[in-house]
Amino acid sequence: VQLQASGGGSAQTGGSLRLSCAASGLRLDQYSIGWFRQVSGKEREGVSCMSGSDDGTHYLESVKGRFTISRDVDNSVFYLQMNSLKPEDTAVYYCAARDVPNTSASDIDYHYWGQGTLLTVSS
Repeated sequence: VQLQASGGGSAQTGGSLRLSCAASGLRLDQYSIGWFRQVSGKEREGVSCMSGSDDGTHYLESVKGRFTISRDVDNSVFYLQMNSLKPEDTAVYYCAARDVPNTSASDIDYHYWGQGTLLTVSS
């Protein structure tokens, strides 16, 4: 299994950006997926996750209503659409997958990780 994250960059406050994670070696309808982020000196936190079995989703409270996780099973890509960005969203974002269909917001439950992609939101 390999995950390749992309789409990070710079954005203004209030702007939008979409992160992508290309997955190989797995089917996205059989694995649960997640996006995590980490700021230097802080613990990694779960931003959003999606069940592999029933499309159930979970969001970090601070991103609810602004971020949306989605997946394209046929093309084996999943996304994190980020709207109304805030400076506090600045972090390195990671995509992850776990080989059980039920979702989890805890990074220790994930087996596969993409490389990080940096998002910087300026005020």
